[in-house]
Amino acid sequence: MKQRTRRTTLARAVAAALLALLAVACGGGRGGTVGTVPAVTGIDWTVDSVTVDGTTLRAPARAHVKIDDGRAAGSFGCNQFSGTAQITGDQFRLSHVRTTRMACDNARMTFERTLSRTLTSGPLTMTGEGKKLTLTASGGDRVQLSKA
Repeated sequence: MKQRTRRTTLARAVAAALLALLAVACGGGRGGTVGTVPAVTGIDWTVDSVTVDGTTLRAPARAHVKIDDGRAAGSFGCNQFSGTAQITGDQFRLSHVRTTRMACDNARMTFERTLSRTLTSGPLTMTGEGKKLTLTASGGDRVQLSKA
């Protein structure tokens, strides 16, 4: 019985070591890719567009976001923002958002309100390929990002 216990313990230790090596090899660190979800932290993401109810709005040049250490900060296109970022598997959630209160032209403010509502609407599913990241809400609204 002791021989079987030792073999089981050894097999578990080897399996754990292989899983740890596999996780490192698959790029779980900054800027890597894990499956179809790119690593999103520590990267300056440019906001390309937001699509709500089938209508796509192109982002102003300054719209961007950076996620790092449980925080997110950037620009909605006119106003700066910061908030709490939570990533669990392929889910992203932005909450407790604080923003500046500058006024910009109507097109920029419309984009900003749309982007803000979409990013804070609840958990967003992350998918990506190459230098692109898509955040999709449960109703199908989405935010397109690219590595800056």
